[in-house]
Amino acid sequence: MSFIAEKFSEIQPSQTLAITAAAKEMRDKGEDIASFGAGEPDLDTPDFIKAAAIQALEEGKTKYTPATGIPELKQGIQEKLLLDNSLEYEIDQISVNCGAKHSCYNAILACCDPGDEVIIPSPYWTSYPEMVRLAGADPYMIETKRENNWKLQPEEFEEAISGMTKMLILNSPNNPTGSVYSKEELEKLVEVAASEDIIILSDEIYEKLIYKDLKHVSTASVSDEAKELTITINGFSKVYSMTGWRLGYTAAPPEIAKAISIIQSHTTSNPTSFAQYGAVAALKGEQQIIADMVDEYDMRRQYMLSRLQNISNVEVVEPEGAFYFLVDTSKMGLNSINLAEKLLSRYKVAAVPGAAFGNDQSIRFSYATGLDVIKKGLDRFEEFCQAH
Repeated sequence: MSFIAEKFSEIQPSQTLAITAAAKEMRDKGEDIASFGAGEPDLDTPDFIKAAAIQALEEGKTKYTPATGIPELKQGIQEKLLLDNSLEYEIDQISVNCGAKHSCYNAILACCDPGDEVIIPSPYWTSYPEMVRLAGADPYMIETKRENNWKLQPEEFEEAISGMTKMLILNSPNNPTGSVYSKEELEKLVEVAASEDIIILSDEIYEKLIYKDLKHVSTASVSDEAKELTITINGFSKVYSMTGWRLGYTAAPPEIAKAISIIQSHTTSNPTSFAQYGAVAALKGEQQIIADMVDEYDMRRQYMLSRLQNISNVEVVEPEGAFYFLVDTSKMGLNSINLAEKLLSRYKVAAVPGAAFGNDQSIRFSYATGLDVIKKGLDRFEEFCQAH
């Protein structure tokens, strides 16, 4: 007899964290690893954010807070959503969670029953299908096409809908592809979702990391109908370099927001109290830090694009947001896990196999790492490609 719940038989550990851990272990042994693995900014949390958390600690703000976050932070998020996204929410429609990953899981758990289907465009962030399975629902992946910049087309969405479809997960800017949906593209997808009363989980954690003069469009903002169907997910990890602080948030229709609040009150309770005061400072502080970060990432993005486009046996779509390249390696004749293992063991380059994202003929490179690492890693990757 197994003591483990049956649903765990299909759950896979995060390969993005696994490759990062393997690279760290090799580095700790003294090996010179060029790591493109983790989706984590290499820049430190800004000092003024750290100072606000330190002050909160010194003032004894170490006790429980309301389960869905302190009023000051929820008000700051409310103002941010209105200013940046033209979205108006009541305070009780906003929930602060223990990271945007937690936000996604709360939202899925609040909406999905066993037997429900959740449509996930592929390539996808590795945790989406596993979250759906943990909630007892069934992920249904739609393979998007490189010629469509890896973006879900409305006709593909419509064709995939069944009588069990409950939710669509959208991620723009996207991890791992870097694709960004336009307002017109979102409007067409919302039209399909509205025709079947399908909830949209819109993961916008990379919202500010957009290049080429493009602008982020929040799914819920495209129409009143969209807002009634959409759960907006965002957080502080990426644009404020606050990955370890574990702060994300949801903004949702009232009924869903209430369910998320109940789930959180019985599971994690509040996010870390003093970290929340750091997030308040992040929202109120000088936002030039974001523009500076985007400029730095864009420089790296353009460098990597020029290098990757000159390697004959790989193909890439230029990423428009986030900080990743999904590199098509199908011409090499290796599955992605085999390729990533050889790349790490023989050439000391860490990249995440595309199988983690539903595309086994690719690998993901993150450019949230220094230019010196990028240059060294791409030199080695080019050597690897020439050998294959």
